[in-house]
Amino acid sequence: MRKNVTALFIIGFLVILFFTVRAFVDVVKGDWQAPTQVYVEDDDTRLVLITQQINTPFFDAVARGAIEQAEMEGASLEIVGDYSQNEEAFLNHLELAIHAKVDGIIVQGKDTDRFKELTKIKAAFYSIPVITIAEDVPMEESLRRTYVGSDQEEAGRMLANALVSQVDATGSVILLMDQSHPYIQTERLIGIDSVFNKYASLDVVMVESDTSREQIKEATQRLLNLYPDVEAILPLDAAFTEPMIDEITSRMRLSDVRIYSFDDAPDIYPLFNAGKIEALIQQTPEDMGRLSVELVFKWLNGETLPLDFDGYHTPISLIKRADTDAHD
Repeated sequence: MRKNVTALFIIGFLVILFFTVRAFVDVVKGDWQAPTQVYVEDDDTRLVLITQQINTPFFDAVARGAIEQAEMEGASLEIVGDYSQNEEAFLNHLELAIHAKVDGIIVQGKDTDRFKELTKIKAAFYSIPVITIAEDVPMEESLRRTYVGSDQEEAGRMLANALVSQVDATGSVILLMDQSHPYIQTERLIGIDSVFNKYASLDVVMVESDTSREQIKEATQRLLNLYPDVEAILPLDAAFTEPMIDEITSRMRLSDVRIYSFDDAPDIYPLFNAGKIEALIQQTPEDMGRLSVELVFKWLNGETLPLDFDGYHTPISLIKRADTDAHD
């Protein structure tokens, strides 16, 4: 009897030792990495808002709206992002949220293969609803549930209409675009082209650039050399506006060229208030934050199934320098 007990003890010890060693080998040989951030589990509905532009006026407003709505819904909302707009860190935040199995993800859309892989495969595997906010990606490529934000095509049309009402119909207009052709800029361009195509005599030139400040300034310098009499410049990325204006003012009077832009960059409103931007598309980021949280709950509660794949558009408006001058 004692021999049988001893044998069972030895067998049990060996089994435990085997699985312990096997687990250790799996960790050492695998690609396991310790998480950089822990999502605390509790009984609340857990949502996360992820942006690549944390601590900017635009996304601070998005966060305010989302926090307000989350408190009304009784949800736990975590806001994560990167201060340096590091895309790798941004995508790691998204992947971490997916593996934490949060109840819903609200995220600034990024038109990249890895972003779409994370939302289409990993988030879908865990049945986590993903809502893109402010910037969209194609639904069929990402399987995001819906989009909340401005109608970018309409924003492009509004800005283009403002431009053609203020410049010579036979003048030169420069469009400055990110050379990687992000989806948000492609949408804006569709709206702009729908207006410019009605003016055959308008000389419209597309100039592409990398997103670095130096490359934007070089592209601006190049277009000014080629088109010294350009009447207007419209950057499709608001972040291009400040370095572009900096380069223009180093060569000529800014009053000689009209600048049209969008408002989703940190330095846009100081430039507009200083009279350096002719017209601006003004968005409603707080509305985006509130509505995105509301829609996550409508999906989770089965109130709205499916959500509108075409998205939910928040209000936009056009503000002109001439209007603000009149009030001064």
